[in-house]
Amino acid sequence: MSIRLGNSCTNCDNFQNNFCTKHETAVNVQHTCDSFEMRASIKNEKNCLNCARYESPTCANPQKAAPGMLCSHWAPQATA
Repeated sequence: MSIRLGNSCTNCDNFQNNFCTKHETAVNVQHTCDSFEMRASIKNEKNCLNCARYESPTCANPQKAAPGMLCSHWAPQATA
């Protein structure tokens, strides 16, 4: 079984603070409608340059790691 985002109000662009701005009514994760518009997602650019393990002792592929490369050991860099 695959996992994917549902067309619930919490994933809709019109959802703000448990309120639907299009229908002007309170909504939650259990609601959806035919006017659903998926929120724009963050661009997924995982690669060595933004991996916390890049050029560190914990890098799984230190001899191969390079900008643009992606492996199954990718870890996001922490931001403060």
